[in-house]
Amino acid sequence: MLSFCKKTQNIIYYNSVAQIPNKIWEDLNCKKNLYFSSDYLSALEKNHPNIIFYYIVLFDNSDSAIAFTTIQVIDFQIHKIEKETKSFLDVINKILFPKEKPIKILVSGNTFVSGEHGILIAENQDKKTTLLKLTKAILNLVNTEENLNKSISIFMLKDFEKESLIITDELKELNYYSFKVEPNMQFLIDKNWQNFDDYLAALKTKFRVKAKKATQLSKPLKIEEITLENTDEQFPKMKSLYEKVAQKASFNFEEFNIETYKTLKENLGEKYILKTYYLDDKMVGFLSGLISENSLDAHFVGIDYNLNKQYAIYQRMLYDYIRIGIKTNLKIINFGRTASEIKSSIGAVPQELTIYIRHKKTLKNKILKLFLQKIAPTAFHQKYPFKSNKNEND
Repeated sequence: MLSFCKKTQNIIYYNSVAQIPNKIWEDLNCKKNLYFSSDYLSALEKNHPNIIFYYIVLFDNSDSAIAFTTIQVIDFQIHKIEKETKSFLDVINKILFPKEKPIKILVSGNTFVSGEHGILIAENQDKKTTLLKLTKAILNLVNTEENLNKSISIFMLKDFEKESLIITDELKELNYYSFKVEPNMQFLIDKNWQNFDDYLAALKTKFRVKAKKATQLSKPLKIEEITLENTDEQFPKMKSLYEKVAQKASFNFEEFNIETYKTLKENLGEKYILKTYYLDDKMVGFLSGLISENSLDAHFVGIDYNLNKQYAIYQRMLYDYIRIGIKTNLKIINFGRTASEIKSSIGAVPQELTIYIRHKKTLKNKILKLFLQKIAPTAFHQKYPFKSNKNEND
């Protein structure tokens, strides 16, 4: 893709992380949140040539950066959304997207992880006003770039927490509709826990027994750290396991290129965690995660489902994330939006997430609203494993 950098008033558009001057990262303190760092973003860009990347920066009158958004333009197949209302979706699909080809979606956010990783606004700025400016800058990008203007069907700003909605609901003034997606399962680490045994002691008896059983079943597993020295040997096996998990997922925005792990490990070092699980000489699982500020974010995992139950592979991974979080003195583990009930059984609680979306064409945007009314997070039974949850039945 040709190098692209365009300035319009107090806005600059880039299509490569390498083009962005260091001063912008410094103005916005991007090293604090690794998801907005050049080290992280360049790893995604390098390993996903099928995605079109843009970065939009707003400036004040003294040329200091005050806001930043990451843009990913992806090809999306509407049939990837599996719901019971399939017949309804088929009708809507034919009206909205009559051609047998992928929909091009412009996403402000990160298509590979859950959470508010798409928009960064400086603390001294009015967030409502700045958000609207960013949103209008996105629209201007599409309107002025011929290749985007012809191809983009849908605009999406993803994964806003409940506390942000008082700000982000301003997007409805620009004809965006909102809908809730599967929650991020969030685990809060007690500041008094010094080790995993302290976590176990905080659990009700049946959940402690379950954790100990998983630990016992997983004892034959050998756990290895992935380093830059052994990535080439490990990655082919990891890719096979990742594909098995991805095939089971009911919904994925975009396929993740496993080679990204190598670049992330090179760029982020100990901040990016990769562990593999072996049974004798066979890899049966892996986990990945990013430490940013006071949080550990669980990223993709790989599992050999044929051996998962016998050796409690996935449960062991979940407990290992907790071990890592306690050991590194973190406050939060974000487990993401899959397997919510299992994650609640180890102590995670749902964090509501909202997406805003609009179709480029006014009439189709109104039809899109009907489509969105049929989308809702999957219900699950929330578990309450801690002794402190005295009023709960679990």
